[in-house]
Amino acid sequence: MRRYPKLIDEIAGIPVRDLARDFGTPTYIYDAATIVARIAQLRRFDVIRYAQKANSNLAVLDLMRRYAVLVDAVSAGEIQRALAAGYPVAGEPPPVVYTADIFDRETLDLVVAHGIPVNCGSPEMIDQYGERAPGGAITLRVNPGFGHGHSRKTNTGGEHSKHGIWHDEIEACVARAARFDLRVSGVHVHIGSGADMEHLAAVAEACCGFARRIGPSITTISAGGGLPTPYRDEDAHVDIDAYFEIWHAARLRLARDLGHPVRLEIEPGRFLVAESGFLLTELRAVKREGANLFYLLDAGFNALARPILYGAYQPMAIAAADGSRAERPFVDVVVGGPLCESGDIFTQNERGEVRSERLPEARVGDFLVIGCAGAYGFVMASNYNNEPACA
Repeated sequence: MRRYPKLIDEIAGIPVRDLARDFGTPTYIYDAATIVARIAQLRRFDVIRYAQKANSNLAVLDLMRRYAVLVDAVSAGEIQRALAAGYPVAGEPPPVVYTADIFDRETLDLVVAHGIPVNCGSPEMIDQYGERAPGGAITLRVNPGFGHGHSRKTNTGGEHSKHGIWHDEIEACVARAARFDLRVSGVHVHIGSGADMEHLAAVAEACCGFARRIGPSITTISAGGGLPTPYRDEDAHVDIDAYFEIWHAARLRLARDLGHPVRLEIEPGRFLVAESGFLLTELRAVKREGANLFYLLDAGFNALARPILYGAYQPMAIAAADGSRAERPFVDVVVGGPLCESGDIFTQNERGEVRSERLPEARVGDFLVIGCAGAYGFVMASNYNNEPACA
């Protein structure tokens, strides 16, 4: 059975044509059951901290909160969204943490006013926070000197990445924090989105090594995110139990060396929400340009930017306008949107080259559903060409 069938008539048990009738197109739909299933896979970690930049929909954040998932914010707006979804500012472990490489003025004011813990990604953040809120604790996001991901644009480690405090500067940053009586209580390492198991496992030893250099003040380590998501039928799910065991063993060795327990956090974003999301669109033109047959939709990269940004693959399915599941012949098509921009193509590779997708034959008025659209979909949308936001 295909993980991503090419011909469908429902999403999460609801007929596609009913969703289109009630909400119009294009529309984002999220299946809560998929999110809950992914949360359950990560329960062996002490803390699951959702990287809400992947999808900050308030209903999604509320679902995370109700399932005891904490949250990571990367902007003042994300902090406000977490609060609006019902997250408290106080608690242990901290319900909301701010992670970034800079403070803009608004965010610095906000974290100080609410006492939001800070995960510092640059030495300057330590000074700016310490001057306003001396005497507390911070964590350090460390760039380990290597990275990995499904695209060079999602690689967040190594010397070409802007993210994190360079690993050689850890001791200097601890001394910097001490000038403001700030205790460094945790280490966070994230190397990229969609990294493979070999690279993810390498992070565990690196993170614990950094923690040892800081010393007994460390009470928490974070595995970061980056867990891969299967976008194709042939893609395998990551072995979460094996991944946990790698980190758990490293954590136990660290706790022995430090002389006290160490909390183990994981910070998934895409892993929790990607497979839950669907972008429902309507097919508005079927036309041939030379050798290529085009399906043109009422949604473009204003609604879903991953293909034009990363050449990312998204599974696609056709849903008949009349709700029929009758078999149809397959054709090779290029799928594009309505925008006045040549790059407005959903079927392209990382180099921006147009490719085709094999899909059922479709007519104007049928629906095309883009799957695995729950992460970095709506949150990266724009109003380019003055297109309104999707429902």
